[in-house]
Amino acid sequence: MDMIKVSANSRTSAVAGAIAGVIREHKRAEVQAIGAGAVNQAVKALVLATSYLKNDGINVVCVPEFVDVEIMDANNENPAVRTAIRLVIEPR
Repeated sequence: MDMIKVSANSRTSAVAGAIAGVIREHKRAEVQAIGAGAVNQAVKALVLATSYLKNDGINVVCVPEFVDVEIMDANNENPAVRTAIRLVIEPR
């Protein structure tokens, strides 16, 4: 199962569809966002995905957590550590 990575420019409906699809297929989804705008999009997508899944009789819970993520610079030389928010979503 791949991590669903969200940016501030991600389309909410596309992320919501990805979350719902992964939950249906794998029974667990992980969404990662770095920065306030990305976290905002991820949470809005989670709310939308919850309603998609509720139509299928699937209720989900979300456990948010902090994670450190290593990000390379433009030249792929100097890694920087950033704190991300990871949303772990599972059926209730």
